[in-house]
Amino acid sequence: MALPLMPKATAVWLVENTTLTFEQIAEFCGMHPLEVQAIADGEVAVGIVGLDPISSGQLAADEIARCQTDPTGHLKLAKTPDLPLPRARGKGARYTPVSKRQDRPDAISWLIKHHPELSDAQLCKLIGTTKPTIQSVRERSHWNAANIKPRNPVTLGLCSEADLEKAVALSRARSGAPAPAPAEAPAPVEPTAGEA
Repeated sequence: MALPLMPKATAVWLVENTTLTFEQIAEFCGMHPLEVQAIADGEVAVGIVGLDPISSGQLAADEIARCQTDPTGHLKLAKTPDLPLPRARGKGARYTPVSKRQDRPDAISWLIKHHPELSDAQLCKLIGTTKPTIQSVRERSHWNAANIKPRNPVTLGLCSEADLEKAVALSRARSGAPAPAPAEAPAPVEPTAGEA
């Protein structure tokens, strides 16, 4: 069951301003009846200011009145109007730690070699690099071109395997190329009569 916002403050207000039973308040606020009784006795929540659930729209006044007349009644949280969901923001630029930035050209070289179908924009997004860096690695005009060794970006920790597979599948779907067939396991070699 959904609980009201600030349940202790709501319980303080309900204890002070209504004749609801401790069990009703405890059930509504998600507390133990003894804790509600301690609030009423002034032992718990001494400094907490009560929160009016009616003014905050969590509870209707007629719901409180109904439960005050029926001690076995259960308080029900008022239905709030459907609020619009916040817009999902884009992930933005991917942060690469300083220790892994030197590995980007190696990863770019590996991706260009093994997945030439990936666009520069996909490479930028996948590894978190820029188009000029990709172009310089592709043309071998990168300042460190002599030391670049193609290495898998997944093992370098620059992207996840799932992200790489997703990007490759997307680029293949755009180009219309079929997905590669899964590699078949070699057939088991049967021993000859002389080996057994």
